[in-house]
Amino acid sequence: MKEETRTSLGGMRAGRRTVLKGFAGAAALAGMGQSALAQQAKEAPALAKLVADGKLPALAQRLPATPLVIQAEKVGVYGGALRRGLRGSADHNGILRLVGNQGLVRWNLAFTEVLPNVAEKWEVNATSTEFIFYLRKGMKWSDGKPFTADDVVFSIEDCAKNTDLFKTPPGTLVISGKPVVASKIDETTVKFTFPASYAMFLEQLATPLGQYPTLYAKHYASQFHPKYNSNVAAQAKAANLSDWTALFRSKCGDIEIPARWGNVDKPTLDPWVVTEAYTGGVTRVVMDRNAYFWQVDQSGQQLPYIDKLSFSIAQDVESLMLDALSGKLDIQERHIDSLQNKPTLSQNQQKGGYRLVELEATSAQQVQIYLNLTHKDPKMREMFGNKQFRQALSLGINRKEIIDLVYLGQSEPYQTGPRPGHPWYNEKLSRQFTNFDPKQANEILDKIGYAKRDAQKFRLRPDGQRVFFSIDVIPTLYPDAVDTLELVKRHWADIGVDMKVNTIERALFYTRGDNNDHDGATWPGPGGLDPMLDPRDYFAQHPQGSRYAIPWTIWFASNGKDGQEPPESQKQRKKLFDEALATADLKKRGEAMKKVFDLCADAYETIGVCLAVNTFGIVKNNLQNVPKKYPNSWTWPNPGPALPQQFFFTRT
Repeated sequence: MKEETRTSLGGMRAGRRTVLKGFAGAAALAGMGQSALAQQAKEAPALAKLVADGKLPALAQRLPATPLVIQAEKVGVYGGALRRGLRGSADHNGILRLVGNQGLVRWNLAFTEVLPNVAEKWEVNATSTEFIFYLRKGMKWSDGKPFTADDVVFSIEDCAKNTDLFKTPPGTLVISGKPVVASKIDETTVKFTFPASYAMFLEQLATPLGQYPTLYAKHYASQFHPKYNSNVAAQAKAANLSDWTALFRSKCGDIEIPARWGNVDKPTLDPWVVTEAYTGGVTRVVMDRNAYFWQVDQSGQQLPYIDKLSFSIAQDVESLMLDALSGKLDIQERHIDSLQNKPTLSQNQQKGGYRLVELEATSAQQVQIYLNLTHKDPKMREMFGNKQFRQALSLGINRKEIIDLVYLGQSEPYQTGPRPGHPWYNEKLSRQFTNFDPKQANEILDKIGYAKRDAQKFRLRPDGQRVFFSIDVIPTLYPDAVDTLELVKRHWADIGVDMKVNTIERALFYTRGDNNDHDGATWPGPGGLDPMLDPRDYFAQHPQGSRYAIPWTIWFASNGKDGQEPPESQKQRKKLFDEALATADLKKRGEAMKKVFDLCADAYETIGVCLAVNTFGIVKNNLQNVPKKYPNSWTWPNPGPALPQQFFFTRT
């Protein structure tokens, strides 16, 4: 075995190390805690009172023998309630990004290295097929019950690999089409065995979708599982739910569904636990500190410093902006970080008592347009499936106008692929068809069968129907995408293509995608600085995110049993990506991924607008230990890896 292989992403992120240099120590690992820390640690006054009243065990009995020691920039003080805003009924990831980052491992602040977290160390064999994780002895769930290897094995073998709960095992747990096997070595040691090399497994575990090993407490969740409770079907029926899986999800949640935060009784490993649940019709979600949280600062104080989190639920972005401007939000970037809002928020910093922090763009694309290549309508599928049609649409976009008007000149035309400066940057993938050439666009459309036009000058398909489709967009998440699409709509009308900007609520956006009911959709294109962790635009990898061909993602995930068979180029890219995942050799990994990018460029499946731009967030002046700059990414689910448990309020 090779001891504690805390793999860096090496050359892949050499550029970002320079970009982010200077703040990586704000929340870094100080070292493995000693058992003495559990004896000497301090705790929040409210918890100390509960201990004194005999209502809570002493802190030494609540902490693991080796708590994770966080080197806070400043040793904090206890108290306060942190206020943050959510938008609407399906903004659950706004909670996840602040709270839910308690996996076996975690990212460092610079997004360059995987660090110990729930697991205090690990071993990896020479072929990267076996990973042994050593858990923290004496660690407990939020209800005080022990957290052990049994919980990890239950979460993987009984839940993540259960074909009733999950049609296919989560992709982070699969290599070469086969899932991991999790096995218990002893109470605090668990082994993960893969059928093939999986050199990127630790990095995958550090992402939000890598949280399955620590998501479910066996002593609680097993009561909703038929393997452990023969009456669970009857319980589901009594709760007016369709089956045991619906009951399980409502009680135990999943990584990315509202129900994760909808049950105050569910034990977690998070710094705060839900006390006012995220359920339909509520106007706020409240979380209180976890008395059994397993981290301390360098002085031995148990984290978190902050007593309570309060998530207000706004009905529109304007309400969130008003709350920000009036000083009613303590940390917020989600929903208010459009460049159009920056001047207003900058001018009102003193009045609102807040400062701005910079969020470094990690995505490749600000607005990626995904036409549905697997459309249910064969005529639409034929039209979208014509690469020349997509090329013509791209040439018909005036990107300079969009960048000037929507992004205040702070971007450049871009398709997709690793960002400029990345070692794997691919010029063709990133820049092809980004020049504004309506003359060429019109010539292509005429040539491929759309020369005839109706009375409004819109083109007609060979069957006589107008060339028309809609693009789904979530205005509450991406108001800039709405503005961008309105300009694209005008540009495309000039070349005879009729498009509707379909603004819809987030839950409906996902439902339409899941059912393959959409013509097209938009989302920020990922993979700019982390192409191995979020390759959804390079092949149909993400069951919700690869919106140009979700049935292809289902085919890949099910090993061809479900969904629609993708073209050969997609299969080649999936094979090359699996080869890249399997190797720890960065040179070989890069060679495989460059082939993926070349194939992706040739296929030209999605249409990009412009390179993702840096954004910003607001932080109240009295909230401390928040970095001045940090990544803006789903795979580094900001601000979670900055460790909000070590944020604190200064006393006034």
